[in-house]
Amino acid sequence: MVRRLRRAVRGLYERLLERELSGVPTHVAVIQDGNRRYADRRGQGSAAGHRAGAKTAEAMLDWCADLGIEELTLYTFSTENFDRPPAERAELFDLIEEKLYQFADEPRVHEERVRVRAIGQLHRLPERVRTAVDYAEAQTEGYDSQYLNVALGYGGRAELLGAARDIAAAVERGDLSSDAVDVSTIEERLSERPARAVDLIIRTGGDERTSNFLPWHANGNEAAVFFCAPYWPEFSRVDFLRAVRTYQSRRESWQRTRAERAVALLKAVGADERQRLLGRLRSENADIDLSDERVEEVEIELTAD
Repeated sequence: MVRRLRRAVRGLYERLLERELSGVPTHVAVIQDGNRRYADRRGQGSAAGHRAGAKTAEAMLDWCADLGIEELTLYTFSTENFDRPPAERAELFDLIEEKLYQFADEPRVHEERVRVRAIGQLHRLPERVRTAVDYAEAQTEGYDSQYLNVALGYGGRAELLGAARDIAAAVERGDLSSDAVDVSTIEERLSERPARAVDLIIRTGGDERTSNFLPWHANGNEAAVFFCAPYWPEFSRVDFLRAVRTYQSRRESWQRTRAERAVALLKAVGADERQRLLGRLRSENADIDLSDERVEEVEIELTAD
């Protein structure tokens, strides 16, 4: 009876959280932390924790699809994970290989046109895992309704270092002028996936750090970050909705700040320039409110301050 009541209350809370959402991120990235601690707490081996975490990863893709989130990146195996004991690495590689084949052959994946892509230092993975990666990518190539990026042997600093070395070599060969190096030059030399900037990073397991995960794609400090206590196998849809709500709050706060900065800029120029500048700001910032009413409202707020 108590269990049924709790499920009913949780269902009501889920629906409440969904109704509160007015926008969702395009790209969510997850640091799946706590698998081993989850297993330890139950007196089980690490393999059991990783398998339980794999079930949450499958559910996470469904939750993203339900909300219309187009891209999901899972931090599955980091460069630091290569330092784990050989037996645990073998367990992880077994699971990754199995899940890649399973996912690539899942009818739902093809019905919903989910594209699987791997990022990271794939050359460091065992051949059997690389073969599974190739299979999953080939089976879903061309799909574009939803993207699942699996980070394997991934480290953000290593990725940036590789791009810097490529650029330095191109400049030394004379193929590239140092004056021509810009954002696009770096992005071209980073992993081709994920293609989009990350809007929301989620980390489970209680630690409050992003652990060298997608530093470039997180776009500086623009990505919202949600830290939560549940271990990854315990992460629920309610936790996910709370994370999306954090993204929404961060986005709304940033939009207000950008609007205030835009209006402050308008106030700093002469009347003759104001309308021309306002038109340009509106065309370049379609996601913030620069209506005449909002401009007037923020002008009053700035004057009051």
